[in-house]
Amino acid sequence: MEDFPYVLDVEHLVGVARAAGNAIMEVYGLEDQKEWGVQAKSDESPVTKADLKANAVICAALADKYPDIPIVSEENKKVPYSERKDYTYSWNIDPLDGTKEFIKRNGQFATNIALIRGQEPVVGVVQIPTTGATYWAVKGKGAYVRNPQKGDVDVRLECKEFSDSDEGLTIVTSRRHTSAAAEEFLSHYTNPKFIQMGSSLKFTKIAENEAHIYPRMAPTCEWDTAAPHVVINEAGGEILQAGLCASDGTLLENWEEALKKGEPVVYNKEN
Repeated sequence: MEDFPYVLDVEHLVGVARAAGNAIMEVYGLEDQKEWGVQAKSDESPVTKADLKANAVICAALADKYPDIPIVSEENKKVPYSERKDYTYSWNIDPLDGTKEFIKRNGQFATNIALIRGQEPVVGVVQIPTTGATYWAVKGKGAYVRNPQKGDVDVRLECKEFSDSDEGLTIVTSRRHTSAAAEEFLSHYTNPKFIQMGSSLKFTKIAENEAHIYPRMAPTCEWDTAAPHVVINEAGGEILQAGLCASDGTLLENWEEALKKGEPVVYNKEN
């Protein structure tokens, strides 16, 4: 990251993520959900005042600190690839990952902030608003969790080593996305244990050695995985492509053949 045109301030990023988390919790604490401002976007996914407030906090802070670095956010106007393809660095943001979980009030949502160099995520911050825990990582510098309930000090994260043939592996699965391909993938494991969660919390379970694997055989947006990708990488894990799929989830590639290639997920893609 020697070519990054600013001094990267991790403490600033952690503070921004926590400020966004606080903005989310202000809305979450409103007893009357009618005050949450729940609306449906053009793709029928929900958006709330919490999404928009967190997005405003993050975008304002990043634009002030790093004015020449473009921001790609789920809640911003989409930037055409003809413009994005020339980005050297860009921010990739999901201000409220797990809006449906937020609406269900189950606490399983997060804030994701990532810095992308070309197509590779190199800095990632994942904030859990309900607990205050912050997971952060910088390429080549390791991955850490900072939890205010445990002294608010950085604790190094290291993923478990395992073999796919091991019995009793813990697999974390989505609360909302399943498919025939996912079921086929799971059938390859012997007596696995399961944790079901929403949002990027699934990745934190792997980083904290509470799970081994998270299979995702469904459409996935870049802002869902960019920040936790850096955390997993720096903790010693990996996030691999399982093949392309259509927007309705139809597989366009054989997932087994795609996984054999061992290719990492990349970002700032055309689609």
